[in-house]
Amino acid sequence: MKNDFWPPTLSVPLDGDAEPVSRDGLLDSKVMMVDDEPLMTDLIGTYLEDEGYSNIVVTNDPRDALALLRREDPDLLLLDLMMPNLSGFEVLEAIRADRTLRYTPVVVLTASTGAEAKLRALRLGATDFLSKPVDESELVLRVRNMLAFRQYHKQLVNFDRVTQLPNAPLFDRSLATMLERRELIGGMVAVLSIQVSECRRLSESVDRAAADDFVRALAQRLERFARHEAGPGLLAISVDRAPRVARLGADQFGLLLEGMADADAVEATAQRLVRLLANPIVLGLHEIVPHPWIGISMCPGDGADANALRRSADLAATHAGIRGAVPYQFSSPALNQRSYERLTLGSQLRGAAERGELVLHYQPKVDLRSGRIVGAEALVRWQHPEHGLLPPGRFVPLAEELGLIARIGDWVIQQSCRDAAAWTSAGLGELRVAINVAKPQFTNGELGGVLRRAIFDSGVSAKRLIIELTESMLMDDLESGMALMNDIKALGATLSIDDFGTGYSSLSYLKRLPLDELKIDRSFVVDLPGQRADLAVVRTIIELGHSLGMSVTAEGVETEQQRDCLAQLGCDVYQGFLFSRPLPSEGLVALLRQEAAKVA
Repeated sequence: MKNDFWPPTLSVPLDGDAEPVSRDGLLDSKVMMVDDEPLMTDLIGTYLEDEGYSNIVVTNDPRDALALLRREDPDLLLLDLMMPNLSGFEVLEAIRADRTLRYTPVVVLTASTGAEAKLRALRLGATDFLSKPVDESELVLRVRNMLAFRQYHKQLVNFDRVTQLPNAPLFDRSLATMLERRELIGGMVAVLSIQVSECRRLSESVDRAAADDFVRALAQRLERFARHEAGPGLLAISVDRAPRVARLGADQFGLLLEGMADADAVEATAQRLVRLLANPIVLGLHEIVPHPWIGISMCPGDGADANALRRSADLAATHAGIRGAVPYQFSSPALNQRSYERLTLGSQLRGAAERGELVLHYQPKVDLRSGRIVGAEALVRWQHPEHGLLPPGRFVPLAEELGLIARIGDWVIQQSCRDAAAWTSAGLGELRVAINVAKPQFTNGELGGVLRRAIFDSGVSAKRLIIELTESMLMDDLESGMALMNDIKALGATLSIDDFGTGYSSLSYLKRLPLDELKIDRSFVVDLPGQRADLAVVRTIIELGHSLGMSVTAEGVETEQQRDCLAQLGCDVYQGFLFSRPLPSEGLVALLRQEAAKVA
């Protein structure tokens, strides 16, 4: 039954891997039969199943045909002409009058050999004929050929010829589907309109083949990006599943994102996409650098209509290209202003440490029994030349997003060590300094070397350093984390677990870690002593820490009642606004001198 020449291999992507559909791929097509004779549908069904077709839908009542057709949307319909209650002619006429069904291929089954019946069926839109009794070989060949042309038509209608990506109509239908299910999935739907002017310039200045190669290279990058962003298996570029990426025009692509948490998440995605697309593409002896401009619209916020969202995204992309200052632009003016400020701030942050704009403030850590300052936590601030002193919340998330947090963290270590050495030189004793470590510092393998250099350069004793980690950064790779912690301990530094109680808090790992201090998160302190649940949690953490040989520090202490309650529970150290806000190094020195004078 099969031959090696027909149907040809079709470049119709039917799954997430975007592989061409072979002859065997047609066997997944859905074939529907409408015939009032069960014996006939059973016989034809057997022929098709023997050939490998498994997706077969049958009804023996023509009155059910239209509803079943709308629900199943088959690739091919086998329709008997002579049926009681409702003839095949009437069914065919109704199909061609229906907007969603009018292009469904229909093979008419008839025992009539008269020309009049065949001409009537052709006038009503029949695609092909099969005579009863049905010959198995003829049936299989006609079904196969019809399905091959059906798939080829799908490719022409729904997919771009050059890239095999979905085209604009399929993209728009997919956007409409996403908007319909947004409440079920949750989050925001974002439309990214991506314009790359080099596509059009190349087609006008070089041969068509080179321009097509350039466009295909961009399409491949977009596909890989969409797979990464949406997760494995969720990049669907078939008619049956919503695409995440499409070619919308000669120099325009589209990307759909759903379930996005907020505008910041969408902006971070756009930034990553710009960096990926802007990498050079080699065409023969030439290297072309793409310059993408991205327009962004979102639902909710910019509307709930697919057409409006697409127009807004396209217009924003055009404006981004005209202005040229930022490679992406939101359709919302407020978000654009915010995005521009963040981009400017991020650019300025890159050289802030070198320009001497980063400063450290220190919050004193106080012994609950003696009331004396026993240490201080180093907290970074940015002395911005225009915006003044910026707290960590204004720039640390941005530093994490831009990959700068490890560099800033290394500076904090070096400056903390220099300040601690200066305090000793000033005759203020061996005050201990706590340093927060960011996750990239902990995972990049360089933390031990940074600490060694800072200790050597400053001359400070490692015993005065408290390295604060969080529970979450330890759990990604506990064994590697253990090795690094042991390396830090070998230097002589102390290890502390910050914000204890808000993460995993598992005894199975806590007892294995070489920790010296637990820090109770401020969220458990704020309602002391009145909140019984928080009181129980704090008591448990203190008892747990002491049983494992650790000291316990409470953060965020703002009232005398909180401090006294912690003292009664046996907490060792506290820090918070009750005693002092974070101070510049000079302010901490003054506070230490005042305390020394009182003792004297």
